[in-house]
Amino acid sequence: MKKQKFYQILSNELSKKMSKNLFQSYKKQHTIATHYDAICIGSGLGSLTTASLLAKKGKRVLICEKHTTPGGFTHVFTRNDYEWDVGLHYVGDMDRKGSLLRVVFEHITDKNLKWADMGEVYDRVIIKDKCYEYVKGLQNWKARMKEYFPTEKDAKSIDKYVELLFAVNKSSKTFYTKKVLPEFMRMITAPFMSQEYEKFAQKTTKDVLDAISDNDDLKAVLSAQFGDYGMPPAQSSFVIHAAVALHYMNGGFYPVGGSEEIFNTIAPSILNAGGDILIGAAVKEILIEDGTAKGVIMQDGKIIKSDIVVSGAGVHITFKHLLPDSSKKKLKFYDEAMQMQPSFGHLSLYIGLKHTAEELHLPKANYWIYPTGNNHDKAIADFLADYNHEFPVVYISFPSSKNPTFLDKYPGRATIEIITVAKYDWFKEWENTRWKKRGETYDSFKEKLAQRLLEHLYKYEPQKKKKIDVYELSTPITTKHFCNYLQGEIYGLDHPPERFKKDYLKPPTPIKNLFLTGQDIVTVGIGGALMSGVLTASAITKTNLIQEIVTATRS
Repeated sequence: MKKQKFYQILSNELSKKMSKNLFQSYKKQHTIATHYDAICIGSGLGSLTTASLLAKKGKRVLICEKHTTPGGFTHVFTRNDYEWDVGLHYVGDMDRKGSLLRVVFEHITDKNLKWADMGEVYDRVIIKDKCYEYVKGLQNWKARMKEYFPTEKDAKSIDKYVELLFAVNKSSKTFYTKKVLPEFMRMITAPFMSQEYEKFAQKTTKDVLDAISDNDDLKAVLSAQFGDYGMPPAQSSFVIHAAVALHYMNGGFYPVGGSEEIFNTIAPSILNAGGDILIGAAVKEILIEDGTAKGVIMQDGKIIKSDIVVSGAGVHITFKHLLPDSSKKKLKFYDEAMQMQPSFGHLSLYIGLKHTAEELHLPKANYWIYPTGNNHDKAIADFLADYNHEFPVVYISFPSSKNPTFLDKYPGRATIEIITVAKYDWFKEWENTRWKKRGETYDSFKEKLAQRLLEHLYKYEPQKKKKIDVYELSTPITTKHFCNYLQGEIYGLDHPPERFKKDYLKPPTPIKNLFLTGQDIVTVGIGGALMSGVLTASAITKTNLIQEIVTATRS
């Protein structure tokens, strides 16, 4: 597509949203206050949730987003009359009225965000051509797993596995509660609050599965969603696995209208309280005066003052790039934090088809394809050592099937996304080149990877082979460019057992009035980011917002 046409499309999309007065462009004419109660850096779900909850407490909040589209990994992009989600592919636990995630979403969106049920089957796990379906509902899921693995021994393993998931979930509440306690209370109570959870946290997913089963196929199926948190079984803490597994146990759900509706339904609560949302608003530095966060310094030198600063930019970017050197010295954990590893990057192939999802018989359920067999850790290691090796996992999502209003905006069209892991180092030589102008070698490399991914689609959905209209592959440096992650990671910091020993991964920082939000302080994904916002707003307001939200929703 010609450059002029692309920017015209981008401009049109921005104009549609700006006409709703949901945000302003920092680089164009805008109107903002000289002082805010709080400034949030980044517009990901952690920042949006924090800002909304503060706004509902009467606080005037400014959100500064570097990208030209708000929403973080919940934003969408448009190309050639198609629309794709960048990071959201499905969300769990949206059908239960008592679900905390559902309750929080209803609160911050004033119940304007609706969810579409993906149906009975939400994930299809394919291990060397053998298919296992994940079905909604705990008892249904257990029954289906026992059909695949019918021996008495395997049935007991499945029961024990579910029992452990719930044990982790129960013990997690006190672990995350202590993150918002005042320091003196943390020192007194912390050792007693989270002992059970931390015991689970120090075991890998493989450790736990090996202890309850010797069936490698069963263990591979139970851990098949590891792509949702970015670490294979031998590396990941069991608590992150348990969080993700339980999250989807009641099925998969998708925002009606697409993932951009998350931002569209949260933003009004911020604006109604007198707040503002800026795009194209790059923060150069957090303003620190007398050891206290006092606002932000923008890339163009402009200073915007506030009582509170909240960073949703992640631990590495916040502490390494946004703090002045004098403030870094106050972070006793600085060197240790900088050594924490980011999660792996990804390749994402965005596909557009000039047919409807119904015409193409596109499913709602996702595919989790494991071409090399049941050893997830070996598959990951082999591929990361040599990208010519077979993909360790291929995830295929069908967003136009999941979104019941897709055809209202894009009649006669459908979309598919194919994702696998990738190493930032493979693309490092192009990191200082301009987007869309990285050169023939880069484009050729991407095309080879894209064709390999397409072959997996054609194998299981052969009717698509001659139906594809357009496709475009993103790489870790694409993610870095648009989402401001240092190595193009998608899940922030990794989730090995050691992560859960890091006391500094919490909302308050040693710098007065500077707080963190986002998946680095809780866990990955929509649920982790959402709850990080609740914890951060609770720490700022010194109130139990979870209790307040639950009470308000019931009334």
